[in-house]
Amino acid sequence: MTGTPAQSTQWMKYFNDIYGQVKPPVLGSFAVKEIEDKAREVMKDHLPAYMYTFGSAGTCSTDAANRRAFNRWKIVPAMLKDCTTRNVETTIFGKKFHAPLFIAPVGVQGILHADGELATARAAAACGIPYIMSSASSRSIEDIAKANGPNGQRWYQLYWPRSDEITISLLNRAKAAGFSALVITLDTMLLGWRPHDLDTAYIPFLYGVGIQVGLSDPVFMKRSGYEPVHEITKFPFEPEKIRNAALNAGDANARKAMQLGKDWLGETNSGSFKSWEDLQLIKDHWDGPIILKGIQRVSDAEKAIEMGIHGIVVSNHGGRQIDGAIGSLDALAKIMRSPKVLDAQTKGDLTVLFDSGIRTGSDVIKAMALGAQGVLIARPYMYGLAIAGQAGVEQILMQTVADMHLTMGLCGYSDVNDIIGKRDELLEIVDD
Repeated sequence: MTGTPAQSTQWMKYFNDIYGQVKPPVLGSFAVKEIEDKAREVMKDHLPAYMYTFGSAGTCSTDAANRRAFNRWKIVPAMLKDCTTRNVETTIFGKKFHAPLFIAPVGVQGILHADGELATARAAAACGIPYIMSSASSRSIEDIAKANGPNGQRWYQLYWPRSDEITISLLNRAKAAGFSALVITLDTMLLGWRPHDLDTAYIPFLYGVGIQVGLSDPVFMKRSGYEPVHEITKFPFEPEKIRNAALNAGDANARKAMQLGKDWLGETNSGSFKSWEDLQLIKDHWDGPIILKGIQRVSDAEKAIEMGIHGIVVSNHGGRQIDGAIGSLDALAKIMRSPKVLDAQTKGDLTVLFDSGIRTGSDVIKAMALGAQGVLIARPYMYGLAIAGQAGVEQILMQTVADMHLTMGLCGYSDVNDIIGKRDELLEIVDD
């Protein structure tokens, strides 16, 4: 019997071209640890900026727990399955996606590369991967939407402002700019205890960087008597120069940036906590899917269903908010044992996504086998951005999906959607 010819997709073409074209990777390696180390070397003269991305809360134990959880769950592949032709396309909220991988919302990308979020948004569009924009971006909603292009798939992540009128303004702007879904981050009503930032008092927002969504918002700016502006932040970010200019040199622009930074931080990380009842405001002013990011408890996942929320992201913010917490993959495993969650997912009433700890294609498969319908990737693409801008982000996205595409077939699956929730046949937990 003659075998079926091998499949050709953009992911397999990428893989085959690595061998066929014999070109070194843009990032110097495909190994995530080597890429991480290279990003640190590239940023050695601005190490606090690197640490802002790399570091986590407290002793970094939650970040470590995220990776330990992936190491405990082991793949058990099946043999003699016809996986010659494979599909990694999936449908979420009625829209088809080329792969179940999403650009996670990461703020202040302008501290790692001159092009900041614009490079990442362009890379996402070029690779066909959906882009989730952070409220803490160093570019405006409108400028990022333009970079992502008319065919880019994009969602907006909300750091929930204290003031309702500013919240409504941001929602209206995001919808007008073509962001089709709303991701509300719940675990950052105030910043976590991050010693690596505290040691150097490193907080870009207070120097006017990472507040560009606010500076371009007419409601927020009107409060201070200013017109909205769409800024391109300066790279490299040098807070000492801004502080000296504002406090010692009498620079009016620097003083203005610092004051507006303080005011915007007072809106988005005010320490004023929201409640489940407060979600009604969002529902009244957003007509697309609403996803809650930061869910770790089964009871919170079930409460989201009761509230009519469309989706959740099981996430601990990459370990950046709470030290000593469980690994996010362990949280996913618990949540996906809930009959209420499983029933809602089966009926299409709840979409479950995963974030925190994704590094490779195998990681994607593990999260999906535990029940996630899609996963968010964060730190690796930020390393790619720091090293090589848009091209670096593109490498991370392409290598992650290509790895997943290959590994899925080697595990005995030809369709990524068949992996979802198959923990009992695909995974085995091994104590570390």
